[in-house]
Amino acid sequence: MKYLADFSESRDNNFNLIRLLAALAVLFGHSYALLRQPEPLGASLGMSIGSIAVDLFFVTSGYLVTGSLMTRQKLPDYFLARVLRIFPGLICMVLLSVFALGAVFTSLPATSYFSSSATYQYLFKCASIVTGMWYTLPGLFEHNPYPAAVNGSLWTLLYELVMYVLLAVFWGLYVYVWKRYRHWLARVLVLAFSALAIYVVRHHYLLNMAEFDRLFFMFFSGAAYFLLRKHIRLKHGFAIGTMLALVLSHYINQQVFTLAYYLSLPYLLLYLAYLPAGRLRMYNRVGDYSYGVYIYAFPIQQALLSLAPQMPVVILTVFATAFTMIFSISSWHVIEEPAMRARLWLTRRWKPQQTNLDTL
Repeated sequence: MKYLADFSESRDNNFNLIRLLAALAVLFGHSYALLRQPEPLGASLGMSIGSIAVDLFFVTSGYLVTGSLMTRQKLPDYFLARVLRIFPGLICMVLLSVFALGAVFTSLPATSYFSSSATYQYLFKCASIVTGMWYTLPGLFEHNPYPAAVNGSLWTLLYELVMYVLLAVFWGLYVYVWKRYRHWLARVLVLAFSALAIYVVRHHYLLNMAEFDRLFFMFFSGAAYFLLRKHIRLKHGFAIGTMLALVLSHYINQQVFTLAYYLSLPYLLLYLAYLPAGRLRMYNRVGDYSYGVYIYAFPIQQALLSLAPQMPVVILTVFATAFTMIFSISSWHVIEEPAMRARLWLTRRWKPQQTNLDTL
């Protein structure tokens, strides 16, 4: 009988493939949203395919990033890995959006577009994330079915960064206070500071509370599964039973289905990440294109709709997928993977025995 811990040390898994499929699911869901059409799953499940995909991202991230932190045990290494995974690809995409996409598709004269302060506000805010997102560029996509928005996918990146910081705070409090000072007062302080950290981010003016609560649960469910990996069994029968219970809960009522969904998603995700093997693992040879798909798809879809506003959902999805894969593959091989190799070089200088390339 296999436990989650028996698989967690290996990089031979399906996470890259799952994340790619989740990113493509977001693209598919946005095809409906950008054409102002109802998504098929929205009415029947009470949640969109895009929101399910985002949940998959956050469970995966919580599980893998917690493993990364537990392996490194050093906050500088942890934050460097996170920064170099998020920002190089993001900054490149934002530069292309402002100086290529915006310059071509804006309805304004070039001098007006490049002299507008809104252009550079978009550039700064979307490239840095932490100062808040900006969703419009001057004169861009104003007559699309879903007008003005340049990249509606980027909002989740702020929540992702918040989860990284909270994980580091919780880990630091545990290691430097809870474990070091075993007196009950130290443990009370850990709990109090943890609650304070959650309170601060919950009431941050950039964060929607409902989204924060959901994504916090998903991320830290993944983290909990990693921490409890020695006690969690991965079994075909249990996974099938969990899936059947989830399907049956849909026929009871929406509240029961939602509860079943929240409780079952992390287990089913990790089951699919580790147990199905064979030819599925061949995808790991090509790279992790999911991040590129996620950040490039929305502006590409908007650009296509600015050329043909009445494009059917299927055609939009097909063309957007083709163009998005070109950019995401290029982003991985030219920007993202070299950035992570740079992280490897830097951490070798700090810690010579560390040799594995982190692809989380």
